[in-house]
Amino acid sequence: MSGGSATELMLIRHAPALHGGRLCGRTDVAADCSDMAAIAALRARLGEPARIVVSPARRCRETAAALWPDVQAVAEEPDLWEQDFGAWEGRPFAGLPDLGLLSSEDLAQHRPPEGESFADLCARAMPVLTRLAESNGPAAVVVHGGTVRAGLAIALGAVAPALAFDVAPLSVTRILALPSGAWSIASVNEVAA
Repeated sequence: MSGGSATELMLIRHAPALHGGRLCGRTDVAADCSDMAAIAALRARLGEPARIVVSPARRCRETAAALWPDVQAVAEEPDLWEQDFGAWEGRPFAGLPDLGLLSSEDLAQHRPPEGESFADLCARAMPVLTRLAESNGPAAVVVHGGTVRAGLAIALGAVAPALAFDVAPLSVTRILALPSGAWSIASVNEVAA
């Protein structure tokens, strides 16, 4: 890390996805950014970050634009996309297969047909988050629930335990990259209310 202080990553889960009751990891759907009071309160909590980075997903871009309508310089990082659920994409939630009882480790390694596992998502997203932390100053990163969990996995030092976190839409999870190279979780699921 550069400098002698911690670098904060503010991981913001996008506003509620307009998924129509269907699984949409890589499916590009809009965000419901209609709760202007929640958007304004979250903007007040976050301030004007020096850097804003987003997943290229429409729901993340729309959330960032709602939070900071006057900001033009928003960087897109393709590796911050949500988990690819392969053949399960677009299926109604009620029609998803029951995986039974899996350990957190087995669940982290499970790949839907033609998709990727949570561990695969972490392998893709964690280097980007680490690189962002190695840059100067805090960054606001508007991403998906799975990507926020990948950030938590960095701080926890293990992938599987991060699956235990429920990440609410339009919430902030703050992780700190310390000068020593260690990570710390400052908060999870801050909401504007």
